[in-house]
Parts: sequence; C-alpha cells; structure tokens
Amino acid sequence: MEFLRRVLGGRSANSVSAAPLALFDSSSAPDSRRPDTLLAALDIDAAINAHERWKSRLMDYLEGRTSYGVDPALVRRDTHSALGRWLHGVGAEVLGDQPTYPLLLARHKYFHEQAANLVELAQQGEWDKAVQVLNGGYRYGSSQVVLLLKGLKRGLEP
Repeated sequence: MEFLRRVLGGRSANSVSAAPLALFDSSSAPDSRRPDTLLAALDIDAAINAHERWKSRLMDYLEGRTSYGVDPALVRRDTHSALGRWLHGVGAEVLGDQPTYPLLLARHKYFHEQAANLVELAQQGEWDKAVQVLNGGYRYGSSQVVLLLKGLKRGLEP
C-alpha cells in the first residue's frame, strides 16, 4: 500500500498534488434531494455504503492511487459528503425524531474533523502522526457512524 510505503519512508510530502479531489461536490450548496441521497432515505444501508465509498476515495488519495489533491478545509465540512447531505436533509426528515440522531450527527462531524486532520498531517509529511489519527480518532469516528446508522435501522425494522 502506497500510504504505508510513505509512512515507512517512501515518497516525500511534496508528491501530493494540490488539485481538488471529488470526495464531495463543492459545485453548489449541499442538496439532500440529489439522487445519491434520495436512495439513502429509503435504505440506511445505502447511507452506510456512501460513507464507505467516501472513505475509500480518501484512502485512494492518501495511498497515491489518484493524482488529485485534497483540501482539508472541505474535508472538515460534514455536509459535503453524500452521507452528510443526507443526514442534514432527508435523513433529518426521516430519522430526526430518533433519540440517537443528534449523537449520529455529532459523530459524523467528529469523523470529518479526524479525516481533515489526517489529510493535513499527510500533506505535511507527518506520517507517524497521520497513522495515529488513522488508527485512532478516524477509525473510531467512522465505526461510531456505522454503528449508529445500524442501530437506527434496527429501531425502524418491524
């Protein structure tokens, strides 16, 4: 894995390009009615899959499998991922009255903060610290988001 190669002494921090990566749609304000979020209104599993796809694109960047750069300030904005648009739009309409929904929003925001920290550290060449964030807050935040979504799904099942 390229990310591990970098951590263990591969590429320099300068090899990361500055072009924006499409981890989110920055072309307009978040829209919870876009097709990628409407499906999630019907299927919480689609929301989980959207989260996993976002993480995969981030790892592609970190491991050098893409030539695009990432702006940590945009990664930090939890409303620019498909899951974030859903959580702040259709998801809030469908699940906002559930007791764990505010915690889900908070954990999702925390996840994006950790992802932005991970990107910043990687761009600075601070690979040891990046791995700590990856194995710490980033993974914790992600697993909490998925667990809370699964809990909401169980609560909605007959």
